[in-house]
Amino acid sequence: QVQLVESGGGLVQPGGSLRLSCAASGRFSSFNSVGWYRQGPGKQRELVARQFPGDVTYYVDSVKGRFTLSRDIAKNLLYLQMNNLKLEDTAVYYCNVDTWGGAFWGQGTQVTVSS
Repeated sequence: QVQLVESGGGLVQPGGSLRLSCAASGRFSSFNSVGWYRQGPGKQRELVARQFPGDVTYYVDSVKGRFTLSRDIAKNLLYLQMNNLKLEDTAVYYCNVDTWGGAFWGQGTQVTVSS
């Protein structure tokens, strides 16, 4: 069982930035892959970014060039740096890890982009 806790969400104006953090009960380096998902109002949960072994990172087209997934190995944190935020980025953002024992999710953190 892996416990994940997200933080860093909030209210931001269009064009602003936020950095989300995810803390895990296990080492991120031990997981098969790590990533961020989001679920906007009335929408299905979608993949935002995912990192695979070898630090290969995939981004959904709508966030490419604006969002960056990274890890702080010393602090064992997973980040999602979000720049130039748009109204359509409003969603609950979830941290996700894939392990040999299954996939695990955090409780989510709300990001609201509004003027």
